[in-house]
Amino acid sequence: MIRTMIDRLAAEPKDYLPDSHAARLARVMLDELADMPRQGLNLPVSEHTKIRAIADALTARPSDRSTVADWAQRVAMSERSLARLMVQETGLTFGRWRQQLHLVVALRELTSGTSVQRVAAILGYESVNAFITMFRKAVGSTPSRYLPGANGREHFS
Repeated sequence: MIRTMIDRLAAEPKDYLPDSHAARLARVMLDELADMPRQGLNLPVSEHTKIRAIADALTARPSDRSTVADWAQRVAMSERSLARLMVQETGLTFGRWRQQLHLVVALRELTSGTSVQRVAAILGYESVNAFITMFRKAVGSTPSRYLPGANGREHFS
């Protein structure tokens, strides 16, 4: 329903009248959004130069499967120091932070119509099933159930 409302409002002129159908639709949509359950998808990003460099690199290329040890070497730190710094700066372990990034990217891509198969590839998963399993464990449902209207995009041959 929300997606349909957004599509409908996107087609309306930006300067619609306050008492128009578009204005009423926008108010209903905002009411619905306010009542939707909130998902704990928080991606904290630090301004620390080394953490920021890692975040920028993984945001640009989320399929990168480098380990915390690999990243420590790249930013000239010990693995333990980087692991501690990541928790100190973001509140999350490196693995948890990367999973949150993957969920944010996945939701962005899925809501824009990208297939589950393509999202799995963008994120560097070896199989679609591995991606769906991660998604289900993280948010409690498969992508098609989490995003109604996904038109069965997670089914593949």
